[in-house]
Amino acid sequence: MKKVLILVTILSLFTGCANLSTQAVTNDGTKDKGYISVNTSADTEVSPDVAEISFAIKTSDIKSMQKATAQNKEISDKVYAELKSMINPATGDYIKTSDFNAAPVYSYSNSKRNFEKYEVSNRVIVHTKSIDKIGKMIDNAITAGATNVDSLSFSISNYDSQCNELITKAAKKAYNRANILAKAMNTSIAGISNLNTSCNTNNGSQPRLYMAKNMLSAAADSNSETASGMSISNGVIKINANVNASFFVK
Repeated sequence: MKKVLILVTILSLFTGCANLSTQAVTNDGTKDKGYISVNTSADTEVSPDVAEISFAIKTSDIKSMQKATAQNKEISDKVYAELKSMINPATGDYIKTSDFNAAPVYSYSNSKRNFEKYEVSNRVIVHTKSIDKIGKMIDNAITAGATNVDSLSFSISNYDSQCNELITKAAKKAYNRANILAKAMNTSIAGISNLNTSCNTNNGSQPRLYMAKNMLSAAADSNSETASGMSISNGVIKINANVNASFFVK
């Protein structure tokens, strides 16, 4: 009986050693594997095909909030109608109103609050692909009663597809560069360890316009039937994609 127990014990020890040996080989095959890290980028410049313009309409009355509100609605409806006639909904153009606000305005003198007027503000925003009509839109909106052009921004409608193309291009560059480095170090690529991508636009400072009705030049007078509107330069939008990749080597 004692001989049997001794034999079982010896076999158990051999089995344990075999397991430990196998585990050590597995760890050495993955944990200590080398890698190469590269960073690449790809960029392009695209002419924007979408514009968004924000028009502000402000009205006031010293006696009645209702009068200031009614006046604001009348002007806003005119601006809205004028812009609506110039856009093309079939291409995704739209107009919306936002940021309606109505409140009394006070001034302060010698720690005393003095009522000045009731003021109502509203905003009409146009989103359009009719880039060639932007100058005329601004002229006509101001003529219809808009008090300010708060902002003008440009973008591109196919941003996602542009980014996908650039990321693919940068990824191929990363793989090629990693292969060159691996060959120089007398090794070869064995797989991907880590991969991070990003894509963004950099179109500089967006034009911000602050215009009062009397700031329109005679050359861009919207009252003239032959006027084509003030000249607006939409420039280009730069899209940049980055790829940070790490490759296993063997």
